[in-house]
Amino acid sequence: MEKITKEQIDNALRHLKMPADSKLVTHLNACVHCGLCAESCMYYKTLGQNKFIPAYKVDLVASLYRRYCTLTGKIVPPLVNARKLDEKMANEMIDSFFGSCTLCGRCVPHCSIGVDIAYVIYVGRKMLSSMGLVPQELQKNVDSALKTGNNMSISTEDFIDTIEWMDEELVDELGENAKIPLNQTDTNVFYTLNPREVKFFPLSISAMSKIFYAAKEQWTLSTDAYDVTNYGLFTGDTAAAAQIAKRLHDEVVKKNAKTLVIGECGHGTKVNRWEAPNYFKHPTEYQVLAAVELLNQYIQSGKIKLDKSKNKELVTIHDPCQLVRNGGLMQQIRLAVSAAAENIVEMTPCGVDNFCCGGGGGQLAMGQYNERRLAAGKIKAEQIRKTGAKIVVTPCHNCVDQITQLNQNYKLNIKIKTIAELVADAIVL
Repeated sequence: MEKITKEQIDNALRHLKMPADSKLVTHLNACVHCGLCAESCMYYKTLGQNKFIPAYKVDLVASLYRRYCTLTGKIVPPLVNARKLDEKMANEMIDSFFGSCTLCGRCVPHCSIGVDIAYVIYVGRKMLSSMGLVPQELQKNVDSALKTGNNMSISTEDFIDTIEWMDEELVDELGENAKIPLNQTDTNVFYTLNPREVKFFPLSISAMSKIFYAAKEQWTLSTDAYDVTNYGLFTGDTAAAAQIAKRLHDEVVKKNAKTLVIGECGHGTKVNRWEAPNYFKHPTEYQVLAAVELLNQYIQSGKIKLDKSKNKELVTIHDPCQLVRNGGLMQQIRLAVSAAAENIVEMTPCGVDNFCCGGGGGQLAMGQYNERRLAAGKIKAEQIRKTGAKIVVTPCHNCVDQITQLNQNYKLNIKIKTIAELVADAIVL
């Protein structure tokens, strides 16, 4: 790393100044270093080094706060373990906050004091972002989204080609009315995708399209804004995250849709449902639903009919952190899966205490941490193996990607599906 400048340091330290609600300072001072958070973290449990303990990561931020924001830390730094923000510290922060944390939040309910550890680590990411020290591969996703409208820089032509291909498949199976609508106005549903669906998982698009067809839904995709992901959230760059969210927001308003339905993406749901109104300083003009919530509306209202005997293989559920632990959709996921599958087994632990798969927080975008990411994912692999399930269902494409790699790496011999894919397999037309 080149020598960091005074300007970079000043930019980072702005995040340590006491905010109006003093949330950060409260949590920094609350940690008592009891270590109970250690066993909650997949990185510490698999890799065993003290630097992976969540409280250690909290103390990195706290040590900077003591050094620059307290009198004792300014006068006698060693007395209170107050550290200087230099190249060594910045490198340690990058490795801790980006390289060994998915922001899953599992440590938070395991804290004896109630420290919001994920929030403190996220402030650390914001500090690094303001210094221009986000890992390059992760930053590239943000830059691509800002420049092209999606994080994979997929051209409009390639997007339309994929949709037309799916159109042909659906029309062959279901008839002319099953075509995927593009750029329609005044619809009930404005649907979004993870660009990885366009590139690598087009059957996910087909599955949701089949469900919309069965439900006789008025819906649309937009060629100008369909990317549900927002890697600005992961980098800690609030301005970039707001700009990406605003692009999608403006397109929904322009199309005059009643409901923005977030494709199966954990952080996409978080940022567009919960964070976006904070970015915009006003509520959204439309309803925002996660895909699984809409599926349950269809099932419970009778808009779609399912035959769970069509899915006989043993199914287990992976709970995406941002949808379940941090999003409250645990029961919604189980309602949809139980309506579509005959045999279900839970992981241990499951629900809000389930372990992260290891793919969140931008980990899949940072190749330099691949070996560590897969090693930390061993916990999830063993959870899956112990269930004996043949299918893992999860409503998040980051989780799909990570579990797909765990499947290969740990030879689990499983199939991975989204909830929409499971429901589409069980649908009765």
